Formats: sequence, structure tokens, C-alpha cells
Amino acid sequence: MNRNPANRAFPVGLVVLLAGATMTATPVLALSEFQGAPAPIAGEQNAAPGDEAEEAAPEERTPLEIPMPDPLVDRTAVELKDDEIAAPDVVEPVEVLTDVSKIPVPVARMRELIVEAAASGDIERLRPLLGKGPTQTQVTATAGEDDPIAALKSLSGDQDGIEILAILLDVMSTGFVLADTGTPEEAYVWPYFAEKPLSSLTAPEKVDLFRLVTAGDFAGMEEFGTYNFYRVGITPDGKWKFFVAGD
Repeated sequence: MNRNPANRAFPVGLVVLLAGATMTATPVLALSEFQGAPAPIAGEQNAAPGDEAEEAAPEERTPLEIPMPDPLVDRTAVELKDDEIAAPDVVEPVEVLTDVSKIPVPVARMRELIVEAAASGDIERLRPLLGKGPTQTQVTATAGEDDPIAALKSLSGDQDGIEILAILLDVMSTGFVLADTGTPEEAYVWPYFAEKPLSSLTAPEKVDLFRLVTAGDFAGMEEFGTYNFYRVGITPDGKWKFFVAGD
């Protein structure tokens, strides 16, 4: 084996020379230079600086709104239009009459005859005044009773009809009204309470009413809504139209 150092000089020097040449020819690159940025797109190369700024601006977002719950009561469903609101009932004033001399003569005459018969205490004196047939006076009758005098007796607290005559006399002593003017039902009606709202009665008018009925009766009438005791009607031509009670 040749151990002469001269023989080793060439190979070592050659290696060093080659390594130096390699380092000089190839510059050292950074990692970023190896990876490099991607090539720009053609459209982006022509974009103006101002466009880039606009694209970079963040989008404006609308704040989130929480929907309000529906109302518990739908007021639009219960509110009425002005033209749908019902107008309150207008109560026309009732003219109470007291002067018999100012009513038609036939009416005044029939009233006078009724008063005379009732004051006599003889109920049979009413019979010729009640009429017959289609023009017969309407009376409050019990079931199966066709005779008006017999019907009136059945309504009286006594068998002779004295009580009903007293009621008839009291009714004819009150004020009266002309009802259903201009219609086939037109008649002068006693007492005037029958055609006047009870709520509109004045204190003196209530005194008139209490001459016919009791306070208990009046309370029942208020609950019923109208006067429902006995009343008399006479037509303008002097016919005794009715003597009834109830509604």
C-alpha cells in the first residue's frame, strides 16, 4: 500500500475545487423564492387602484331585526267603520192630552158613555158599547169565552165585575195620547203610560201611574220594559176598539 501523501493531494484538491465552483455558480435561494407568488390573472393586472380599494371594503350588513309578536286582540276585527255603527234609537216625544174638549166629538162621546156605565156599578151597561161582530170591542178574554161581558167578569176579583169597572173608571180618568197616527190602527189611548217609555215618566206622572198599579207592579213593568196593565182605545170615529191588558 502506497502511503505517499503526494499521491493523495490531487484527489483532495480536486474535490475542494469542484465544490467551490459549484457554490459560486448556483446562488442560495430563500424558501419563499422557491415557492414564489402565483402569477397574476390577466383581468387583475388591468384593475385600477381605486377598484381594488372598493373591492377591499367590507360589505355593509343590515342589523338583525327580531319580528314583533302579533297582538293578543285583533282590534281591526272588532272596530266598526263609522257607517257601520248603529245609530241609537231616537225616542220621539209623546204628547199627553188632557182636554177632552179638543178631541173629535165621537171620541169624547164614547168616553163619556164608558165612564157613566162604569160608575153605575152595572157591568151590563157596557154591553151596547162593546158592539157585535167584526166591530166588537177587543177584550182580554179567558180561554173559550166569547161573550165580552162574561170575559170581563172572569177578570174581576168579584163575581159581579165591580172590580173591573173600578179599573176601567180609573183608566179613563188619566191623560191620553193619539197613537199610530195616519194608520188603520189610529186610536186615542188611555192611559198615556201605554205609549210612553216608563223611564221618561216624571214624578207627577208616576203618581198618576201609582193610582192604577202598586210599586211592585211598577217594578215588574220596568223589568218587562213597558206598561202592561189595562188600557182603552177609541177610534177617531167613536168606536170602542179595545179594553185589554198585557203587552
